[in-house]
Amino acid sequence: MTLFFEFLPLLMFFGVLLYKDIYAAVVVLMIAMPIGLLVKTVRTGSLDKMYMWSTIFALFFGALTLYFKNPYFTYWKPTAFYWVVAMAFLVSTWAGEKPLAQRFFGLVEGLSLEKITPLQWKKLNIVWVLFFVGAGFLNIYVAYNYSEKTWGTFKVFGLMGLTLVFMLAQTFWIANLIGADSIAEEQE
Repeated sequence: MTLFFEFLPLLMFFGVLLYKDIYAAVVVLMIAMPIGLLVKTVRTGSLDKMYMWSTIFALFFGALTLYFKNPYFTYWKPTAFYWVVAMAFLVSTWAGEKPLAQRFFGLVEGLSLEKITPLQWKKLNIVWVLFFVGAGFLNIYVAYNYSEKTWGTFKVFGLMGLTLVFMLAQTFWIANLIGADSIAEEQE
């Protein structure tokens, strides 16, 4: 159910974009994102930092879009967000105890990640950096070369789909490294 509140603002944005215009869609997103963040925080009892920053970016770029009556600010929001996340992953390769990719997968209960070496974690972290940089470029390419509705469809479903496929690939790579047997044993 928590996942529902995370995606509902995007679906609302998409629906309003299809039936009205980008400015109305931005207003809906700017209202729905903080509400979604609040509901998710109350339901889980903790603040999802990625969702929080996405909400801040949506409010900032949405305000610029509405103030200047220029949809390109909204087009750039996913790219700016992805590139900031890429920078965070890149910096975490050298700063802190563990790269962000390792911290992220460390949140999954029941995974025995000790078999993955620090060098493998750093390489995986760089793959995340490349993914987010590439997704940012892809977003801008679609925004500048296709219609607003096509971009909206890509933003909501294309980028989400790419991220899902990327996450699945990472999961399979980690499962291969730690061995499927150790995952099955820990689930018993």
